[in-house]
This record gives sequence, C-alpha cells and structure tokens, in this order.
Amino acid sequence: MLLTFAIDALSITPLLFMMNVYDRVISTRSGVTLVSLLLLIVGLYVFWSSLEWIRSRLMVRLSLRIDWDLAADVFDASFRRYVGRKNVNVHQLLGDLLTMRQFMTGSAVIALMDAPFAIVFIIIGALFHPFLAIFIAVASVVMLVATYMTQKISAPVLKAANDANAEASRVAAYSLRHAESTLALGMMGAVRTRWYQRHREFLELQVNASEAAGLTGGFSGFLSKALPSLQMGLGAWLAIEGLITGGMVMAASMLISKAVSPIQKLIGSWKDIVTARQAYQRLNELLQEDVKFAARMQLPAPLGRLDVAGATAIPPGFSKPVVADISFSAAPGQAIAIVGPSASGKTSLTRMLVGVWKPAQGSVRLDGVELSEWNHEEVGPHIGYVPQEIDFFEGTVAENIARLGEVDPEKVIAAAKLIGMHDIILALPEGYDTRLGETGHALSGGQRQRLAIARAFYGMPKYIVLDEPNANLDDAGEAVLVQALQTMKDNGACIIITTHRPRLVSVVDSLLVLRGGRQVGFGPAQGMLNAVRNLQPGTTPSAAIPSSTAAPAANVVPIAPAAPVAVTAGEA
Repeated sequence: MLLTFAIDALSITPLLFMMNVYDRVISTRSGVTLVSLLLLIVGLYVFWSSLEWIRSRLMVRLSLRIDWDLAADVFDASFRRYVGRKNVNVHQLLGDLLTMRQFMTGSAVIALMDAPFAIVFIIIGALFHPFLAIFIAVASVVMLVATYMTQKISAPVLKAANDANAEASRVAAYSLRHAESTLALGMMGAVRTRWYQRHREFLELQVNASEAAGLTGGFSGFLSKALPSLQMGLGAWLAIEGLITGGMVMAASMLISKAVSPIQKLIGSWKDIVTARQAYQRLNELLQEDVKFAARMQLPAPLGRLDVAGATAIPPGFSKPVVADISFSAAPGQAIAIVGPSASGKTSLTRMLVGVWKPAQGSVRLDGVELSEWNHEEVGPHIGYVPQEIDFFEGTVAENIARLGEVDPEKVIAAAKLIGMHDIILALPEGYDTRLGETGHALSGGQRQRLAIARAFYGMPKYIVLDEPNANLDDAGEAVLVQALQTMKDNGACIIITTHRPRLVSVVDSLLVLRGGRQVGFGPAQGMLNAVRNLQPGTTPSAAIPSSTAAPAANVVPIAPAAPVAVTAGEA
C-alpha cells in the first residue's frame, strides 16, 4: 500500500509541471527555469516508472506465491470432492486458481488500489478552490454509482454465463471419454445436440452480460469524456473571476481525469473482477469444506485387520442406499470372496472398503481406525486395489505399476512377475519404458487386467481389494492369479475379492453373500458353497461349483430372505 501511495503521489507530477510552466516559465520567459523543470520532471518520471515496475514485479511474485501455496491443496480437495459428489467440475476448480493468479497481475487490481487515492485529488482541488473539489467529488460519486450499476446488472448474468460455460465444457469432456461408442453407435448427432444446447445457453447469457456491461460502460465513457471539459469550463469561469490562475485551470482538468481514471478502469475490468470474485468464493468454499483433511496424525503402517460393522453405502448424488447393514471381519492372511447375482452391490461394497465412499451408516475400520480417518497419502501404499473400470495414467509401464511414485525397479519387476506379466512387458516395444495412456501403447483386455493387478500388488501391501480381478483373464491368467493371491496371503495380506467365477473360491477362507444390496450369508467358504448354489438357480456366480460340496457348517450364517436395497443400474 505504501508503494501504491508513492506511485499515486508521483502521478501529480505532470500537473505540477503544467502549473509551473503556465504560471512561471511563460510569464517570466525564463529558459533556465524551463530547463530546470524539465530535468526535474524527467528524473521524477524515471523514479515513477521504476516504482510501477517494482509494483508489477511484486504482484507477479505474490500471485505465484499464492499459486504455490494453494495449488496442492486445491488439487487434493478437488479430487476428494469429485469422489464424494461425482457431478463436480474439477477442471473449473483448478481453472479458478489460474483465474485468481491472472487477476492478481491484471489492471483491475491496480485500479482497486488506486481508487481510494481519488480523495487526494479532491484535497488538491480544494487547495485550488472549493468549487473544484466539490466538482471532483460529485464526479467521483457519479462514476461510483455507474460502477455499482454495472455490478448490479451484469454480475448475476455473468455468473449464469460462467456456470453455463462450465457445464458445456463438462459435457464435452464427458462425451470425449466415450468417443469410441459415440462414433460406433452413430450417436454423434445426439451428443452434439446436448453439448450445443448448453453452449448456446452460455453464448446467450454472455451476450446479455456484455450488453448490460456495455450500456453502463458507454455511460461511464460519456462521463470520462465530458467531465474534463466541464471541469475546464468551471476552472475558466473561476479564472475569469480572478479566483485561480491559468495554470490551475489546466491542472484542474488533469485532476478530474486522475480522480475518475481508476473508477473508469474498474468499470472496464468489472467482468474480470466478478469472475475473480466468483473463483475466490468457489475456492474458499472448497478449502473450507476440505479443512478436516488438512491435519491428520501420522499412524503406523496397517497390518491388514479389517472390521466392517453395519456399513451402509449411498452413492454420491443419491439418497437411497445401494448396500446396507454389512458386517464382517477379516484378519491378516485371510481372504474373503464377495459373491452374489449381478446388481447385488458387490462393486459398491468394494468402493466403501477402500474409502472411495464413506459409509452413510456403520463403520469400515482398518486396524481399528476408520478408513476416513487415515491419511490417504500414508495408507495408500499399503492398500492394493483393482476397480471394475481399469484406467492407466500418462506415463511408462513402470511408472504406472509404481503408482506414479519413485520407481523401485526391484519392486516393479517383483509385482509384474507375481502376476505373470514380466515376459509380456518385455515383449512390448520399449519394455517397462513403454508409454501408456491416451497417446501411448494400447494393451489388450487381459494385459490391462494383469497390469492393474501388478499395480495393486506393488510393494506387497497388507490390505488388498480386487473387484472382478479375473474378468478379462483366460484360464492360464486365472491360474496365475490364484497362485499370486496365495502368495499374498502367505505374506500376511488381508484380501477381499468379488467374483462371478468359482475358481477363485479355492483360495479364499470365507464367502460373503449379497443379494439385493444386503448381506444374506457369511461363513467359511466350504460351508457356504451349497448355500450360494441356491441363491439364484441357473444363473448364480457359483453355478459351476460341484454338487458334492459339503453342507453348511454349524457356524455358518444362513441365507435368509432380505428386503432388497435400491441398486444403481450396472452395479455389480
């Protein structure tokens, strides 16, 4: 603020120079005085420009510091909000940080800092004559009213336009993720129509906002042109009356320009101000909402003890549970298979078991600690997870197996060998350095499945959740998976898998049976197989299990009829 005060104080330099030229140099015809004034004014201009350059540099540094301090927090909070809500525009939230940085280095911030110094120019006008000060004050108030009207008229429309643009961008990004199906099924026209409806809404709102701002901007432009002339006319009248000098007349014209210039800049930059304010509000709301994740006490590495008590899952954006009242436990070195018909809630349960979804009721505890209380950055390396929909990041095969962290060649190769992927990777164009992602090498379904499992096994985690890990594997791949699961069990890992195939049952200790989103059975694997066979005759996930399987043991939780829970379409 002191720097801005010095800059604004120096801005009266041209005014003082003009007064002295008119009142002293011309009247006395003194060349020496003129040269002295010119040397002084040039020196002041150099100093003035230097201060403006320093202020500009400071604003750039300040904007970068804000970005450095907030970027990681905004990135983490955006992802956490997306996982919790799904319908969140992460691109907009990350773009808000860029908007704030650009605003800090733009002309609008300078205008905001300069605006309070209009009072200084009013005081200078009062030194000339009170009428000049009154005129400058009235002109400033009129410009402020014009600024307020600009905000009042354009801000709501501009906010709606920005929201519509964000929605159009979200629809476009979502459509591009499904470009293959869109082209193959001839859906381009329908997808384009949906996007264009939102895009056209954005354009209409933007035009309305621009027209509203243009109206008030035109009025402020008229004032900025008329006020100096009116001020000069007032000064000329005062000079005629002998109340001020001729130099003061010219200086008064400059005073009014200096007083209203910051306000006029504010009106011209109002769109940027409104956009930056909305970005700040979104970021502030995001970070305030995420503050509970900021400070977490570091906990020891988990051993793999899982306890689920009355857990109920409600997907983001829904009000009804898809999985309800699930209770079971698993110790390190044990494996549990979750089985049940399609749409019974298996995938929803796995999302809750790894902390992607927080239980709406009940609890999911790892080593006695609620999953939501763990710091994901700390516990993540000790968890292995294969989701139903497999994706890889831009990077090499080794980087993807290492979860984009520092690549440990021994651990990467060990994970790949464990799932029989090592030789397959070596056969790729660049081996472990082959790049994956949208622009990288395309893998087959089975290769993608194995690579995802290798990523889950990286570092020999103690808690592993696999959703349909054998979905794209052939018989040979499935045999390797069974052997790998046994190895992880022997290493003390707690393993949870969902499956439709009976082969993986051979490696598990217990079965958890779901139907209609509810737990209808849990017990030792061998004792539960016959009960699972009767779950849905002809189409059960274990229909191929031999009929010679033993009957349920006495300690098996029996399968009983259960009221179905709403399950979203496609949920396994």
